Amino acid sequence: MKILYYDCFAGISGDMNLGALIDLGVDSNYLKSELEKLNIEGFHLDIKTDQRRGITGTKAEVIIENQDNEKHRHLRHIEELINGSQLPERVKINSLKIFDLIAVAEAKVHNIAKEKVHFHEVGALDSIADIVGAAICLDYLNVDKVMSSSIQLGGGTVKCAHGIMPVPAPATAEIVANVPVKTGLVNHEATTPTGAAILLATVNEFSDKIDFLITKTAYGIGNRDSEVPNVLRVYLCEDSDSVEDVITEDATVLECNIDDMNPEYYDFILELLFKAGASDAWLVPIVMKKSRPAITLSILCKKELAEKMKEIVFIHTTSIGIREYGVKKSMLRREEINVETIYGKIRVKQSFFNGRLVRSKPEYEDCKTLALEHKISVLEIEKEVMKDLLK
Repeated sequence: MKILYYDCFAGISGDMNLGALIDLGVDSNYLKSELEKLNIEGFHLDIKTDQRRGITGTKAEVIIENQDNEKHRHLRHIEELINGSQLPERVKINSLKIFDLIAVAEAKVHNIAKEKVHFHEVGALDSIADIVGAAICLDYLNVDKVMSSSIQLGGGTVKCAHGIMPVPAPATAEIVANVPVKTGLVNHEATTPTGAAILLATVNEFSDKIDFLITKTAYGIGNRDSEVPNVLRVYLCEDSDSVEDVITEDATVLECNIDDMNPEYYDFILELLFKAGASDAWLVPIVMKKSRPAITLSILCKKELAEKMKEIVFIHTTSIGIREYGVKKSMLRREEINVETIYGKIRVKQSFFNGRLVRSKPEYEDCKTLALEHKISVLEIEKEVMKDLLK
């Protein structure tokens, strides 16, 4: 089981989280390209290596290009922005969950409906990038479980839109209710509402007990330079009791038979299904009544994505009915490594069974890109990858 563990000994903010997850292995170019799917302009990510008290990590900062034109938004505007994008469904779900936590907290503090909450810094471009970026990074890492230590909140006071407030800020205090926290390590706001909401929306378990194998450590660098290093430490871990090579989970299968649709449409429909988060989708030729040739469209997905899949089928196919049933899905444990070849870097997916590596598969898109660049066949690229793996 692959675990992402947040060690929040010095707190967490949105930019510290982005820096830590990039430092852990999220491709910064991938993050930037996915954020472009929001279709909003006026910001860019500045990513660099930095240090705090001798600890080196990654600093990620959202640069606002024109402060005067920045808009403030309500929850409805945020939801429309995210739902209208081409981001994967899991990224949309986690992004909206984080925003909703902040809206609910602000609404309670100000005694208004969450729909009327006026997002000050949360509605600004930097916080939108921090929150949606967090969901993109988590989707990229594709871990089985997210854990966190107790959250260090800090101390003293913080200046916000409504004046000088005690730490934790009222919204932060609402968000972290019922989870383990610590205070007083530093005399400033160590955990922001955005940082707290990212944790509460994504963490499966809070525990200060580290009982697993740490495979990688990374640091996200904050803006302060205090005696306590202003960093967020994250670990990529494996369950120390047993690394399960066969992972079983519940899934849903949706099926429909189609005999009256232009077959040219299938490629577009499959593309939509995969973009929406389908685990798999496939076509099987069949013969229906009166010996009519037809196609069975089958979709494998997580249960929470079933309604989205049905919507795509009903809108983009001629089907007027869908069969649905639950299944158990068993998968081999997979890891992704990077292999440096004479042609360039290629991602390789490795599968394990009974503690043994049973399969290594080069990422086709990487092989295709390098094949076009070097004007050789994809097969030649794959041979070079396998040769490097066998060294």
